[in-house]
Amino acid sequence: MKRQSKLKLLSSILICALIIPVACVCKPALAANPLAVEIKKQLQSAPGLYYPKSVLRFYSRSDFQPSWIKQQGGMGPAWQAMLMIDCVLQFGLSHDDYHPKELTYPRLHSILDTPEKVKIAEQARYEILLTDAVLTLMNHLHYGKLNPEFSATRIDSGQSGKFNADVYLASAMKQKDILGAIANAQPQNELYAALQRRMHLLKGQYDGDCYEVPVAEVRKIAINMERLRWAAIDEDSYILINIPEYTMIYKLPDTTYRYKVAVGKPQTPTPTLSGKVDYFVTAPDARVVESVFQKEILPSTLKDINYLKNSHYAIYDRNGQFIKPNATNMEIIARNPEKYYARHSSGLDMTHGRLVFNLANPYHIYLHDIPKKDFFEKNNRALSNGCVWLSDAGKLGEQLLAHDGNAKNITGFKKAFIKYQRKTYILKKSVPIHIIYITCAAGDWGLITYEDVYHLDQNLEKALYNTKPALVMNEK
Repeated sequence: MKRQSKLKLLSSILICALIIPVACVCKPALAANPLAVEIKKQLQSAPGLYYPKSVLRFYSRSDFQPSWIKQQGGMGPAWQAMLMIDCVLQFGLSHDDYHPKELTYPRLHSILDTPEKVKIAEQARYEILLTDAVLTLMNHLHYGKLNPEFSATRIDSGQSGKFNADVYLASAMKQKDILGAIANAQPQNELYAALQRRMHLLKGQYDGDCYEVPVAEVRKIAINMERLRWAAIDEDSYILINIPEYTMIYKLPDTTYRYKVAVGKPQTPTPTLSGKVDYFVTAPDARVVESVFQKEILPSTLKDINYLKNSHYAIYDRNGQFIKPNATNMEIIARNPEKYYARHSSGLDMTHGRLVFNLANPYHIYLHDIPKKDFFEKNNRALSNGCVWLSDAGKLGEQLLAHDGNAKNITGFKKAFIKYQRKTYILKKSVPIHIIYITCAAGDWGLITYEDVYHLDQNLEKALYNTKPALVMNEK
């Protein structure tokens, strides 16, 4: 089958693919199959596998019976798997990561057409490598190739608590839809789906059909698809902040609300993270970002002990004990500043605005209101010390209450917000929040790009295209 025909076929199949449910796969009775015996033997020590534990678990479920090396038609499981591997460019991935030297079409033809001429050991090796390649592809599509949280080792252990490719593949073999299963290992959110459709056009339909496919655009899409795999946005309702776009959306099943935000300066960047908003507070007393405490508040206090009082700050140790502001205590704190933190009380300057949304995270950043609003009309809004400033925090508070079944509290909330009265509003159901770093988006208009404000694209592009599958890239 010519490469161009395969790419067109894959594009059509992927667009129409349905999600394959993961089901329990029962073990068949062990048959006297010499290939199964050889597979089990080789898996005792199988060099060169990216996910060796996953491969072993996959074959253990079927008593090591072969899944690919068996009689089949032109669209049997082995050919479906090879077609997907042959077309990984449409997913922004690289052929080099899926055993391309060993997994060749001529070799597969020889094994399936004339098995008596190919040694059992070679058949078993091809079988095992193809399983490893498919599991690797599924994991790359679901978690990403360079996920900073889920390394290949962690995923292979089967303890990721999310998606287990070996279980998923076993179900797909039973359903006899390898193409659909692999395609649906990907994230299902709208941002990712739009970029995926654009990539299919560039590397599937356009490529080789008198269209000039820009390499820069392909790679821009690929690195942002990778980031969206890390983000794991799979809820029906959520808050999403995209740092380069300076935009936040509150996504609900039937509508989407959009807000302007300001984010951290390049010197104090806002980190990417996923968490939950479970309450928010009017007239807030907020914990200060660690870098601000160590680089601004502490040095200012050492120069002038009245700085804390005048700026409405208080210092606490890691146990939450208040530290009396005097020269002796400040010198002790200066020797080990990481053991302390500062909080900003509800003062007249309202540094944190009228409203803060709780966002539990190890970086101690907040999503909050800000008194000054005129900078929200600027194009570049990388202005904060790491926190996210929200253009219309009061509106978001009202929407969260309304969609949480607490509409009766909206009037009281408005009053507390306007009069700067301290009140806490606990949500019945917490709302997932994702802070992401996506420098392009796709749609019917084509591709729109955003400023790479933290200059992260180049390093990720190098890592994605020039490194081994197990390498981890940390953007946080």
